[in-house]
Amino acid sequence: MAAASDTASETAEPADAGWIDRYLTHVRVERRLAARTVELYAIHLQTLREKAAAAGLPLARVQTAHVRRWMTQLHSAGREARGIALVLSCWRSFYRWLGNEGLVVANPVQDVHAPKAARPLPKALAVDDAVRLAEWHDPEADPWTEARDRAIVEMLYGCGLRVGELTGLDLRASGTARGWVDLDAMEASVLGKGSKRRLVPVGSKAAEALRAWIAVRDGCAALPAATARDPASAAALFIGARGTRMSSQAVWTLLRARSLHAGLAAPVHPHMLRHSFASHVLQSSSDLRAVQELLGHANITTTQVYTRLDFQHLAKTYDAFHPRAKAKDNDE
Repeated sequence: MAAASDTASETAEPADAGWIDRYLTHVRVERRLAARTVELYAIHLQTLREKAAAAGLPLARVQTAHVRRWMTQLHSAGREARGIALVLSCWRSFYRWLGNEGLVVANPVQDVHAPKAARPLPKALAVDDAVRLAEWHDPEADPWTEARDRAIVEMLYGCGLRVGELTGLDLRASGTARGWVDLDAMEASVLGKGSKRRLVPVGSKAAEALRAWIAVRDGCAALPAATARDPASAAALFIGARGTRMSSQAVWTLLRARSLHAGLAAPVHPHMLRHSFASHVLQSSSDLRAVQELLGHANITTTQVYTRLDFQHLAKTYDAFHPRAKAKDNDE
């Protein structure tokens, strides 16, 4: 491979190397790109020069068809879509600069796009990890904080709420409340994306945790003063030590600390519990429409990503338990 690369470099047009050197000076001095970015640009442009030379072309004669072919080669060689996009971005910028300098008449990379990257799967906890987080008790936390934090975990995992929906809940329904919980009806009314309201069932464990939290919530010493200053904030279901509504960032922080203390392998964030809720309900019910309604997705295609998670779960189960799944291993 190295020999072929050397041959391509030897047959490349001398002017091509000069153009690349000038362009790298331009991005380093005039555009002030980071040293690492300039280094990557140099690598990508050397690849371009070698591919053009292997095709017997100076850089000025490269056409869109050539770029598409080289992009396909990168993809076939195992380069990921994101990596190909970065290469094409470098080449596109290079030819744009050549055009501005009057060295080429057209940009052959202008209409070439990288393969569409696969949509990343949402990160969900295993059922055992989710239960461990929900049931974990911090022996060093004061009872007030522990009751609140446990109720937060139960609501995020048990109801699949977004963190903004959780922090928007008030202690009781009112004309100004964005959301609230009705423990008698075992349901929560939340205001989701697009100001769309939906009812979410509250499970027995979440209801139990909420009752324990509500029983101690008003014990916050700062609550009376906070209520006098900002009644709307102090009406929140989940409040901080200052008696005001918890922020989304505060929920992120407590979940990260709680998950690490509970012994989970990676820190947990609020949306991970929402993903876990959806994935675990789908694994148990296979009812995609119900999961869509519970999550408040306007489009079923948004919910369908969880079918991929469900398939991964089924595949792992197959690998672990099917008598023919490990036939190859047994033969060795």
